[in-house]
Amino acid sequence: MSLPEYILTIKNFLTEHGFPSQLDAAVILGSGLGGFGEEIKNSDSIPYSDIPSFPQSTVEGHSGSLIFGEVGGKTVLAFSGRFHHYEGHAFSKTVLPVQLAKAFEVEKLIISNAAGGINLRYHVGDLMIIDSIIKQYTMVSEPARNTWNSSFEQYAQEVKAIARDLGIETQMGTYLYVKGPNYESKAEIKAFRKMGGDAVGMSTAPELIEAAKLGVKTAAVSLITNAAAGVTGEKLDHAEVKEAADQKKEVFAKLVKGLIRKF
Repeated sequence: MSLPEYILTIKNFLTEHGFPSQLDAAVILGSGLGGFGEEIKNSDSIPYSDIPSFPQSTVEGHSGSLIFGEVGGKTVLAFSGRFHHYEGHAFSKTVLPVQLAKAFEVEKLIISNAAGGINLRYHVGDLMIIDSIIKQYTMVSEPARNTWNSSFEQYAQEVKAIARDLGIETQMGTYLYVKGPNYESKAEIKAFRKMGGDAVGMSTAPELIEAAKLGVKTAAVSLITNAAAGVTGEKLDHAEVKEAADQKKEVFAKLVKGLIRKF
């Protein structure tokens, strides 16, 4: 499947600046999780603003830089900051990291996000492996169902087994996508729970669909950084997302490094 011409332009720019033409893994870092970049050795970082045809990330907790380096002997490309539809980006642009990962022929893609917990058994700080998604909108063209066999759904149990071997307790559940940028109402969360959603967020689903379409082996993990509206009665605040991510950064880094090595 062909990639947009601007993806090839971006790859050429990066290889001209010292990036190899093929990489082992790519990681998309969610809100507050950009600290994983410190785990990348022999790293080189380029601000998104310096890369031609690259959109900009404007959300607090997303630094907006592309990091290349090594983790456990594997070459890694990390996106410290993603692009949300609510920032004004077309869905076709929000999946740029997935397309670029494909252009670099990565063996594995790890997608992370900060999400609100819908499942009443979840607690702030839980890591949830995504084994399914609920989407209420047409986002990007979807693959036929028989091509999803290389997607996150197939590999969720493998991801959980890797986490268990690392001594990391995880949940497994369904990620429900909303456009944002506003948080959801209590009534919406109650409806989402009845629909089968375990966590809710404003990213990731378009990326997972694109990864399935392109045949990229993908693992997807949500960090539950807050309880969704109506779960605790507390007011939702983006600051608590950053706080929860900071408290869990070491465990998150351990899991991602384990997935880069073993997934």
